[in-house]
Parts: sequence; C-alpha cells; structure tokens
Amino acid sequence: MATRKISTLLSRSFSSAAPCFFSRGRSVAGQSRLICRYNSTLVAVEEPIIPPVSVKHTQLLINGQFVDAASGKTFPTLDPRTGEVIAHIAEGDVEDVNRAVSAARKAFDEGPWPRMTAYERSRIILRFADLLEQHTDEIAALETWDNGKPYEQAAKTEIPMTVRLFRYYAGWADKIHGLTVPADGPYHVQTLHEPIGVAGQIIPWNFPMLMFSWKVGPALACGNTVVIKTAEQTPLSAVYAAKLFHEAGLPDGVLNVVSGFGPTAGAALASHMEVDKLAFTGSTDTGKIVLELASKSNLKPVTLELGGKSPFIVCEDADVDQAVELSHSAVFFNQGQCCCAGSRTFVHEHVYNEFVEKARARAMNRSVGDPFKVGIEQGPQVDSDQFEKILRCIRSGVESGAVLETGGDRFGSNGYYIQPTVFSNVQDEMSIAKEEIFGPVQSILKFKDLDEVIKRSNNSRYGLAAGIFTHNLDTANTLSRALKVGTVWINCYDVFDAAIPFGGYKMSGNGREKGIYSLSNYLQVKAVVTALKNPSWL
Repeated sequence: MATRKISTLLSRSFSSAAPCFFSRGRSVAGQSRLICRYNSTLVAVEEPIIPPVSVKHTQLLINGQFVDAASGKTFPTLDPRTGEVIAHIAEGDVEDVNRAVSAARKAFDEGPWPRMTAYERSRIILRFADLLEQHTDEIAALETWDNGKPYEQAAKTEIPMTVRLFRYYAGWADKIHGLTVPADGPYHVQTLHEPIGVAGQIIPWNFPMLMFSWKVGPALACGNTVVIKTAEQTPLSAVYAAKLFHEAGLPDGVLNVVSGFGPTAGAALASHMEVDKLAFTGSTDTGKIVLELASKSNLKPVTLELGGKSPFIVCEDADVDQAVELSHSAVFFNQGQCCCAGSRTFVHEHVYNEFVEKARARAMNRSVGDPFKVGIEQGPQVDSDQFEKILRCIRSGVESGAVLETGGDRFGSNGYYIQPTVFSNVQDEMSIAKEEIFGPVQSILKFKDLDEVIKRSNNSRYGLAAGIFTHNLDTANTLSRALKVGTVWINCYDVFDAAIPFGGYKMSGNGREKGIYSLSNYLQVKAVVTALKNPSWL
C-alpha cells in the first residue's frame, strides 16, 4: 500500500514586500537582527474566494433520516476566513442522543448489519469508499470552508487518505476470526471475536474526515453500529459522508450523526447506559471528563487520543537545510492544529545558530492567505477561541524571555489568520515549551548530548509522537527506544498509513487507532469450552 506523508504539499514563497523592524533577537556576532514582518494588506484587500460547493445537509442523521433537533434549536457554523455564518446546524442535545442511540441499539440487536456476512459488509464499505472518492472535490471544499485548512491539502491528501482507510478496513471485515486453543484436558476450546455493540464516537475539528474514518472504519468492519458526535466547529463534512454511506447500502440505524456541543450532546453520549464502547479524540482535559462520565455510567471501555507536545530532535550530524524544512512542516502543518505537531524543536548546540536563522527565514517565506487559493500553505485558525488562545501563548513566550524571531501577531485584519511564529532561546520551564499551543508557533531549544535531550524530551505529561533527524543509525536506535511516545518518525514526519497504529503514552491517551490494533477496540473476546467424550486426540 502507498504510504502517505500527510504534509507533503505544494509550497510557494510569500513574495509581497514586508515592512521591517529590529527585533530583540541577536545574530552570532551579537548585532541586532533585522526582522521582516508579513504584509497584512494581501488578506485585507482580497475578497474571500467563493467556495465551489453548497451546504446540502444541516440536520441530524438518525436512523437513516435527516431530522431536526428535538428542541428545534440550531447553531451557526462559521467561515474562519471572515467569521461569517456559513449555515445554521441542528443542535443535538440529550433527547437527540437518546434517539440516535435507540436507533443504533435496534439496528444492532435486530437489524441485518451484524448478521450479514462479513464479505457483504466489506462490499458496502468498498462502495462507500468509491462514492467518497467520486465526491472528493465537494467534501474537500466543505472541509476548507468549515475548518480553514488549505483546499489543496484536503483534496490531494486528506480525502484520499480517508478513502484509503475505508478500503483498508473493508479488507479486514472478512478476516476477523477467533482461535482454537489447546487445553489441559478433554475439551474443545475456541475463542469468538464478537462485535461489541453500539459504539459512541466523538471526533475533533482539526481533521474532521480523517477522524471520521479512523473511528467509523474499524467499528463498522467489526459489525458494530455507531453514533458519532461531530465537533461544533466543523459539522458539515461528516454528515455529507454519512449520507453517501447510506447510498452505498448501509442499513438504517447503523451510522447516526449528531451535531452539537460537548457539555450537552457529548456528555450525553459518554454517559449513556446503552452505549457499549466510547472513542474520543480531543484535548487531554476533556478526555478526563469523558473517561469519568463513562466510568460513572456503565463502565464502558474508552479509547482516548489526546494532546501532545512532541519533540523534534535535530542531531549534530543533520543536514540543516533538510532539517529546517522537515521541522517547519512538523509544526506548521494544518495551521499548527495537529495533536502530534513537532512543537518542541530540540537542536544540537553545534548547529543551533544556523538552524535558527534558516528556520526564521522559512517561516517568513510561508504563504498565508485564503485557503481556497492555489499555493497557499496556511489558512486561518478554526475559530476565534483558538485564535485568541494562540495569541495569548505567544504573549506568554515573549513575557517569559524567549526570543521572538518572527511573527507573533495576527495576519491581516479579517478572519482568524496568525503569522507563522518562531521563538528561539526557549527554556523547558516556559509555558510555550510545556503546553499544547495548537497553532503556528515553533519553539526552538538547544541541547548538548543525547542523554540530555532524552531526559528533557521525556519530561512532559504528554507522549504522543517524536521526530528524529540524524544520519547515524546508532543515534536513531538509541533515541527511538528511549523516547516515551507512541510514534517515532526518523528522518520524516507526519507519515500516516492505514496500517500504522497511532496513539500515545502518558496523558496523550490510551489505545491505538488505525491498523490491526484498532480492531480490538471494537470486539469482545468470548471463550467457548465444550467437553469431549472419548477424543481420539487432544
């Protein structure tokens, strides 16, 4: 299968002239460094590009039908380029979650989905993948409009990866089976791998369709039914995709989509007594609440994919130009709104100064603007809350004594755009080195040797991912085994494949998504023991 690097995208220099000023940063010679700020007039004077798609579905999808929220309430989903309303979406609440869970329960207990052959389930998932592929342009446009990510990123990378993942799990559907187990005595012992039942799933706003596939793909392949709650910031694409699933032949009630807010719809799903399994992707703090609600209700098993503060380690032998480009992609991809972003850039002291200069130049050359425009690398942040949080983090970095090399402010005068920002002289105790910023902010730290960088990298409550850039195999092996994280990328970053498991250590979550490992999240193992009379062999 083709392995995709999620951040392999088109890059263009941002060539508009920019006003300059003297920063607090120092060059090698100790002289004040001249910093060129971004020209914000480009965004200010350009009219936003009209998205090449219309919003067709704004209701909840329950039991195969589009329905209004029981309360009749709606909420606005906003265009992050302008802050203007795209559409008003049905606001699901407790009663709507109850309706969706009831539909999923009936579809599991009485419906055809878990009772049809695994091969037929596989064929329906494959038909859906084909439809998804045919509608790539529309779904990618909805993702960009709702989320702010570059259209090229969504259309050329993320939706194809979503299609690939559903095809991967379609292939697994008829290969899930138990074992025959030898026992000490005259017994025939077999294990059955049974679908767990109704799966509740809560997905985030940063990769709506990819997270939809990571959750729904393995759940349906195992024969379960699903109630999925979309993020209130990005509700458009998942319900569009779910409609395509029904066109592919998915029985009613098997996949239900509820849009709404975490404290209401999300909490109702997490605490529901008829939900047999829960999967959540989001912040660590919210993950704690979800886990508590699940444990206080029916002790449903929970998988969590949570936050990160991933180290990207540039070793002494690194090719600095390549390391700069890779580390830039690792942190700035998707506007920095990535749980595994390489947001702590550790650079060996022998190449540190050169690296800082080139990282600053690369950030200043990053193309920022309307995400529907060809060649744009960075669009707006998802909403005003995230926008303001990132600016607070940047102010914290300045106040704590880190050197602001470039960026540090909003980009333009409209929407939620932020300048690509680079800090040097970052220390471990600073908030920007400890807390998940979830924005286009690179923190560069200096280290002396491997023992030091291992200790500092692991000194975090998170353990989601790490990057290593070195030509030395021994160094790569030493670091990859010492780092307490779920994924280590060596001389690459953000390489995702349907077969590669993903998940974290420590407070980055528990369980794994993607690959064979995710199937166990949606299966129960039953042992069946039968006494044998006068067996010919044991």
